[in-house]
Amino acid sequence: MVISVSPSSVSGNIKAPSSKSMTQRAIAAALLADGGSTIINPSFCNDSLAALSIAENLGAVISETRGELKITGSGKPVFNTLDCGESGLAIRMFSPVAALWPDEITMTGRGSLVKRPMSMISDALTQFGVVCKSNMGFLPLTIKGPLTGGECETDGSVSSQLLTGLLMALPVAQGDSIIKVNDLRSRPYIDMTLEVLEHFGISVTNDRYSVFTIPGGQTYRATKFAVESDWSGGAFLLVAGAIAGEITVEELRAGSRQSDRAILTALERAGAKMTINERSVKIVSSDLNSFEFDSTESPDLFPPLVALASYCRGTSRIKGVNRLIYKESNRAEALVTEFSKLNIKIEVSADHLLVTGGRPGGGVTDSHNDHRIAMALATAALGASERIVIREAECIKKSYPGFYDDMRMAGARIDESSDIQ
Repeated sequence: MVISVSPSSVSGNIKAPSSKSMTQRAIAAALLADGGSTIINPSFCNDSLAALSIAENLGAVISETRGELKITGSGKPVFNTLDCGESGLAIRMFSPVAALWPDEITMTGRGSLVKRPMSMISDALTQFGVVCKSNMGFLPLTIKGPLTGGECETDGSVSSQLLTGLLMALPVAQGDSIIKVNDLRSRPYIDMTLEVLEHFGISVTNDRYSVFTIPGGQTYRATKFAVESDWSGGAFLLVAGAIAGEITVEELRAGSRQSDRAILTALERAGAKMTINERSVKIVSSDLNSFEFDSTESPDLFPPLVALASYCRGTSRIKGVNRLIYKESNRAEALVTEFSKLNIKIEVSADHLLVTGGRPGGGVTDSHNDHRIAMALATAALGASERIVIREAECIKKSYPGFYDDMRMAGARIDESSDIQ
């Protein structure tokens, strides 16, 4: 699909999308719980649908009523191949969960996921005695448990998602476990995991995010879980308001543990005019100045931050480029390539992106099949001098299927076609 976004002003109230990260964690917890759990306000993006499919194949019984999910867990695998789609969290979280059973289970994926290395998963699981076989370090990954507990040491510098999977699975293993983590990044995502675990009645001891002690033999408590709205998707809406109008983004919880809540700090440093309430943020466009921001703990903010910086006076410095290689695309490279087509200068300097702002021009761009690149380009188009065309624009379904519809409701002029007009 190809879309074109013409210069537009936006206004009104928009409800932020549901968090796919929290939805996927809640699905895994409900799968492992004994009895029926209800997930309220779930995300139905492609990554969440992949998690639901995996849970069903691992024996969960799932139904949907009025937008809520009822999941009855504690079953046993009914299919030995689990398709993770393009979800990095699904492959890293459900691999340890799949290892709980003695069955041989194969993890597969599509798109960019087949290019991501899987060695971190097999390296950790083999320390627990799980047998793993991969395709020279890539998918498919075959796992044979059972995961019974023990100790492992793992690297957290690339992603915290495997740690999330281990923390989800090990509490129901037979024995106690200890995980030693080196150089953990994205700590707020682990806080999210611990929040979900606590809600489902699971206890984990955390020593400064470097040693996690997990008693074995625990039981997940079936319960109701309300998924909060997503700061990652909401960040694009806030940037849209900052550069092209006046928007109130609703259902963004001020006390959220999501790392991408840090978008508020970047917007404040850029001089954006905001009113922050307990469950909403109102933002009004204004003159914006360059800013410095460390996005190491929130790498998903890079795309909306680049869209913001492209309208700031001066050169903004965004730290954490090394976290961008193993995403749906090499995001640093994709951002440099696509925004240069819009006459925005971006340089990579060590671990920083340097973005010299001004006003983006028009042009034909490509999403690199990366949902966050597509949303960044569409957001940047709102104040551009001419329309911006985005190829492979349907990739937003991975995390925020309603993004273009929400933008249209706020006044954005977005046209859709099957080819470039």
